[in-house]
Amino acid sequence: MLRRGMFFAHRDFSAILDRKEQGKPFFLYTGRGASSGSLHLGHLVPFMFTKWLQEVFDVPLIIQMTDDEKFLWKDLKVDEAKKMAKENMKDIISVGFDPEKTFIFNNLDYMCPPFYENVVKIWKIVNANQARSIFGFSPEDCIGKGAFPAIQAAPSFASSFPHIFGKRNDIPCLIPCAIDQDPYFRMTRDVAPRLKAAKPCLIFSSFLPALQGAQTKMNASEPNTCIYLSDTPKQIKNKINKYAFSGGQQTVEEHRAKGGNCDVDISYQFLKFFLEDDEKLAEIREKYTKGELLSGELKALATVEVNRVVGEMQERRKKVTDEDVELFSKVRPLAFKF
Repeated sequence: MLRRGMFFAHRDFSAILDRKEQGKPFFLYTGRGASSGSLHLGHLVPFMFTKWLQEVFDVPLIIQMTDDEKFLWKDLKVDEAKKMAKENMKDIISVGFDPEKTFIFNNLDYMCPPFYENVVKIWKIVNANQARSIFGFSPEDCIGKGAFPAIQAAPSFASSFPHIFGKRNDIPCLIPCAIDQDPYFRMTRDVAPRLKAAKPCLIFSSFLPALQGAQTKMNASEPNTCIYLSDTPKQIKNKINKYAFSGGQQTVEEHRAKGGNCDVDISYQFLKFFLEDDEKLAEIREKYTKGELLSGELKALATVEVNRVVGEMQERRKKVTDEDVELFSKVRPLAFKF
């Protein structure tokens, strides 16, 4: 994903690399706000990259499940929000994170005193005008929406997790996330010095586009825009064939003459994210651009690759139990020396 430019921007990533070289501690932090009972492919990309980072850096990982956010923004009952968070936890565990180095929590269950202390400190520093200008809140929004950004910011600080880091607040985190999360963490980086805490560092991914086109984003609330990790092979094939925007021409003859546009073709974009073989991807791009490969053939290749990724996730998901969720979400020390 780094090689192909899916993670394309950062804030202070070099500081994390320096700490790694110096043998100084840091941790990973990412999160998920469950708006459906299953992750979709767009959610999977940052978690796959985060797993790779955990393996490469050999550091602890904090994953926040924002069930409170979904309760505030969606027409949900508290129990519904918590249930979706638990189901999403199982999907996340299926990615393959190290249970000895990973703590997954949902806000409605975890919010301990040190965590809440950081939340209140952030509330005191960020005024209402700043929050409105950063997040676009309106007078009609419930007050919980205005309060939430501090709750997403708090896990950036090591002291929010005393069972892992004690009272240390000088251990920074690296946050792999989609670019739309930047406003939350710009705010967090602004308040960190006033809390005498380490600034979070970030690395940003582009969006895996929705089926409808390269400039759109998968939306878990709109089934026809995305491919869920719970979809069957038949559903995946139908969605790609019916909804995946094509960069091909109107007729076979025209396509053979002019070729296709890989930059807007969703099937090619899926291959760019999930096909591991660089040479094969380059060959597909060349043939499609020259018109040697038709749109239907490209969709068939994408269907095979997406079914492989989803199928592997589903096989691992079958083995995840409620006991596994309890293990990952148990308040406990992690295998981490600092």
